Amino acid sequence: MTRPVVFPFTAIVGQERMKRALVLNAVNPQIGGVLIRGERGTAKSTAARALAALLPDIEVIADCRFGCDPRRRNTWCDECRVRHGNGDIPIDTRRTPFVDLPVSATEDRVVGTLDIEKAIQRGEKHFETGVLASANRGLLYVDEVNLLDDHVVDLLLDSAAMGINVVEREGISFSHPARFILVGTMNPEEGDLRPQLLDRFAFSVQISGLLDTRQRVEIMERRIAYELDPEGFRDEWGNAEKRLSDQIQHAWEVVNDVEYSRRDLASIAHLTGSMKVDGHRADLVILRGAQAHAALQGRQHIADEDVLLAAELALPHRIKARPFADSAVDFFDLEERLERAQSESGNGDPGDTAEQAETSPVKKNRR
Repeated sequence: MTRPVVFPFTAIVGQERMKRALVLNAVNPQIGGVLIRGERGTAKSTAARALAALLPDIEVIADCRFGCDPRRRNTWCDECRVRHGNGDIPIDTRRTPFVDLPVSATEDRVVGTLDIEKAIQRGEKHFETGVLASANRGLLYVDEVNLLDDHVVDLLLDSAAMGINVVEREGISFSHPARFILVGTMNPEEGDLRPQLLDRFAFSVQISGLLDTRQRVEIMERRIAYELDPEGFRDEWGNAEKRLSDQIQHAWEVVNDVEYSRRDLASIAHLTGSMKVDGHRADLVILRGAQAHAALQGRQHIADEDVLLAAELALPHRIKARPFADSAVDFFDLEERLERAQSESGNGDPGDTAEQAETSPVKKNRR
């Protein structure tokens, strides 16, 4: 079946924060997903679909319904461990999956189900796959995530964080990998997520319609051109799409080799502490986001710019806004806080010498 032509990611006008949040998650899915909040007609779903189209094809075990990675045995599903634990592995190539979760989805539809009757009568472990199986190693898109049952959102966030889906019924269990980029979109006018769920989205972006006349004209021109000739429009943006796709692929390969120092960790901790952010999830998100941004820029060590751009995405939904105040995070305010922290600590961690603070062994968090 021929896939419909998707509006190119690089042809989206403006909305730079949203695009940055999506691309950084593509570089390192361990960041933990992105929540995009904004009114209708601001390219939220367009951007999510366009990102999936940018992602390269993946190698899979040919007879695996979960798309297990043949090069990562420790992440295989139960079926692949039995079939290919000691033998040759048939390898195939597939498109990166894009799965659209309906707002009416139930728990069984999301995680899958075990057939208890067959297990008891025949001793067979039969597992009916769910959405998490289909989304493995791809992008899971949830429109109107604020209208989804809280328990289902919890399941999605748990799987996104752990990278595995475990289903247990009557003492019988089945597990398979569930590593995916989670993208949730919502219109705040229709209600918000509980704070506990908000915090578990790594990045949050608030977007609105563009007011600049030139940009609004550009949006109309590009959309009309796409609707009249989707394939021609895709070809017109083909080179830009290929460059970004290659950039993401290269960054994905090296992101866990990007180095950081005690000074960088101290800077991140000062930012989150000075803004009275609860918990420590934000600190880790900023670090992973900074590594992803540095990898995209072709650098082997994170810089202050990487930390600030990641913090701009990781903090808006975690800071305590004053009544009637906007919780948006300003880049220049973050920059001032970072400079103040570095000045107070003498450009390093208070417990380190300047030389120790500037250097660090390579930090690796293997996928």
